[in-house]
Amino acid sequence: MGSIVRSYPCVWPATAYFMKAQNNFRPCQHLFRASLDTARTFVTHAVGPVVVPGMRADSLEVAKQLPHLAKVNARLKQNGILRVSLCFPDNESLYLQELVRGLHHHYGHCLPIRHSASRGWLWDVRPNPKSFQTPEHQARSETMESFPWHTDCSYEQQTPRYFALQVIQNDRFGGGTLSVMNVERLVGALPQSARDALSQPEFEISIPPEFIKDPSRKSIVGSVLSAVKGERVQRGTNDAVRFRFRDDILTPLTARAAAGLAELRQALHLAATPQSDASNLILHLSSTQDMPTGTVLIVDNTRWLHARNEIADPGRHLRRIRWDAVEF
Repeated sequence: MGSIVRSYPCVWPATAYFMKAQNNFRPCQHLFRASLDTARTFVTHAVGPVVVPGMRADSLEVAKQLPHLAKVNARLKQNGILRVSLCFPDNESLYLQELVRGLHHHYGHCLPIRHSASRGWLWDVRPNPKSFQTPEHQARSETMESFPWHTDCSYEQQTPRYFALQVIQNDRFGGGTLSVMNVERLVGALPQSARDALSQPEFEISIPPEFIKDPSRKSIVGSVLSAVKGERVQRGTNDAVRFRFRDDILTPLTARAAAGLAELRQALHLAATPQSDASNLILHLSSTQDMPTGTVLIVDNTRWLHARNEIADPGRHLRRIRWDAVEF
């Protein structure tokens, strides 16, 4: 399977249809006016195409084979994102489970985390207005609503490095487009003052009710940015950046944190504007062309933001797994 490569501002057909059909959907709806300095920064740093490499899995057995595992591991290290096309039926997500076990055994990835107090490794991402996977609490992923830019599990002290989504049933009516944004390029657009502010543990991050594991802990305090090896988050060292974000559960605790968050929101708003040169940060993966049934998308949760637009098909069904959790 070939890679998905898109170079903006040339808009590829699926994206053009997506924008038109969804009335110019924007994954981020914050009404912040982008500054000229930020716009110039995007032009300087956000160059080249956004790439999603692809590969095939011809049978379940390849998930246990070292050549396949080595290729997956190498792609994730290099690109932080990978699309795998399953060439066999797998409604139980056995490929994903075997793949993660293999990455754990051969490459030291930590095993998957539990999604909540009542759910284990796997979580079904599908609309369900009546029956919830966590009793009495409906997750955003169990609705047909859009879901703005976020990383998974930003509310955990140990955030999963990777997550994967397997398409059990794609959206047959053109909704549920998954969008991904390159964090390295996004962070590269921020002024150093914003990077410094976002790197301080001055943010309260609320735990959504459906994902509470310990009833005595409803939130954590931490930073949005961190450096892998402890160095200052600076331009030119973006490979060392780790990032977590979900705006609706994030509260700045200081004036410095609020200013840094405002800069980040501003950058997100600019990046989601098709007229901006910053639009090459984003790739839209349509449910029919890029994410049909049988697709597995594996994402480095610290290097890519993701979002989705409204779901049009009540039968849309994805399955998620998260693993390799480490202290943020």
